[in-house]
Amino acid sequence: MTRTVAYRLRNPAGGLAADLTAVRRPAVEPHSPGVRIHRNVCLGLPLGGLYWKDVAWLSFGVALSARALAERFPEGITIQVIALEASLSSYRSEVAALAMNQWVRGEFELPMNDVGAAFDATSGDYEFRWDGQEQPFADPFRSGPPEGGKADRSL
Repeated sequence: MTRTVAYRLRNPAGGLAADLTAVRRPAVEPHSPGVRIHRNVCLGLPLGGLYWKDVAWLSFGVALSARALAERFPEGITIQVIALEASLSSYRSEVAALAMNQWVRGEFELPMNDVGAAFDATSGDYEFRWDGQEQPFADPFRSGPPEGGKADRSL
């Protein structure tokens, strides 16, 4: 069933906001355009596409729960994005991950994690929390592949 979540964070400077509409599909369709997040957990992109930063942050939003989803759905699951809508005055690309995290947690009844944002009045900027990950897009194999010589690229 298609479901929309409205992520909102209000503050004196305005706030952050985005509406994410998505639907879950029971399995990964071969040759279907999208992004493979982990094993058979995929993100389907809407018709008309998205900006690359939005795709990256939506993917990260799914990745925050990908292991739990892969365990729950070993045959595969696709989260098909129907729309990501936001006003430019209240949007940063990180909000895509926050909205996706909210959508996934609600859709699959997963416990809440430490993902969110807060406005820092001193700096006038937002601080994001990513469930203990300081650099969401850091490559864990920067210093070399794990034991055995090859990075695990199995999906």
